[in-house]
Amino acid sequence: MLDAIRRTLGAGPTPPVSVTGAGALPSIFPVSDLAAASVAAAGLALADLVETRFGRRPDVSVDRRLAAFWFARSLHPQGWEVPPLWDPVAGDYRAADGWIRLHTNAPHHRDAALAVLGTPPEREAVAAAVRQWSADDLEGAVVAAGGCAAAMRSAEAWGIHPQGAAVAHEPLVAWEAGETGPDGLAAARADRPLAGLRVLDLTRVLAGPVATRFLAGFGATVLRLDPPAWDEPGVLPDTTLGKACARLDLKTPGGRARFEELLASADVLVHGYRPDALTRLGLDAATRARLRPGLVDVALDAYGWTGPWRERRGFDSLVQMSCGIAAAGMVRAGADKPVPLPVQALDHATGHLMAAAVLHGLSRRLTTGRGATARLSLARTALLLTAAPSPLPEDAPAAPSRGDFSEAPERTGWGPALRLHPPLTLAGVPMRWDRPAGPLGADAPVW
Repeated sequence: MLDAIRRTLGAGPTPPVSVTGAGALPSIFPVSDLAAASVAAAGLALADLVETRFGRRPDVSVDRRLAAFWFARSLHPQGWEVPPLWDPVAGDYRAADGWIRLHTNAPHHRDAALAVLGTPPEREAVAAAVRQWSADDLEGAVVAAGGCAAAMRSAEAWGIHPQGAAVAHEPLVAWEAGETGPDGLAAARADRPLAGLRVLDLTRVLAGPVATRFLAGFGATVLRLDPPAWDEPGVLPDTTLGKACARLDLKTPGGRARFEELLASADVLVHGYRPDALTRLGLDAATRARLRPGLVDVALDAYGWTGPWRERRGFDSLVQMSCGIAAAGMVRAGADKPVPLPVQALDHATGHLMAAAVLHGLSRRLTTGRGATARLSLARTALLLTAAPSPLPEDAPAAPSRGDFSEAPERTGWGPALRLHPPLTLAGVPMRWDRPAGPLGADAPVW
């Protein structure tokens, strides 16, 4: 799996990686292997950059057990609780001919689903209404109304679906060369290789924030920008670690002008808007490259960059339903409902692959003077996982103990919390964060 990732990044042969940590998350798919491989890919890409910039290559090691835990949650609150991950309406429902998942965490997505179903936000009422629909018809109606839903499909059905077929022909990471520009690493140090690097983060739950959290761990200055009303309380204590978080409305002239100023002085842009969304705001790829020549521009979407669903809203749990993961889990478990992965593995793995893409783009910029654009998708990461050999039987990893966490509590914006030790070690290059996790909008939109 790691070799396949390295090839699509355009990197050289895979150097040795030390992998430790016993146990695997229970799944019919090799989820712990995906966790270790994606973390290792990001670590190796950073080692490549350190070697390119400083002439020495640090050894890389990954704790497979800790990587799996980071794919679930990286912190343990002390005296407070993280808000629920899911809206009460969100979840899997039995339709007239199968199963469908409604993703309703965002208020406007919930309103769209409820408007189609004609029900109040009560789970029993929603379940009764869903049973009157075919899964495909309801999926189409909710999506058309601006909501998020996914009918459960088998892997075979996804393979012959126009979108599944399109994704199968996409690379894991699609590259385009950029313009000539400065490398942004003048302040980098061998022990803090991303110091001084400015990363503009336009991502939401969950893959993009994982990517920029990784970059912040090695010294990057990350500025996350969110619209005025956006919130994702269940994941922020986990994903805002190391970042400044500001609000900016790109649909207003003032917000657009401020964004252009920030982008002109950035080194990296990471964004998770649907394809063409930035174009509709007058910020297409050519404009972004003009504003910041040499930009490393890394983009994510849910269902792929080609095919009829390229513009479809999506999240990890929905992609698992669409591409056959939840159906395969249901069949293998002999269950009467969908069985997803034990963690949001598509999000977390794709996040680490995005970080690897950023780092590989930085290495390219050091050697060629040119920036780069990289595109990834959750659906393509799902194909990486489902195409891998089935895992051998293995015990579950031992539960986290006190020794797996930092000695001193992190003073997050919600209260103290213990943070898991990083799953990645680079010799002489510690992974640490310069600021604790905090809420959205706590900072001004400035570097």
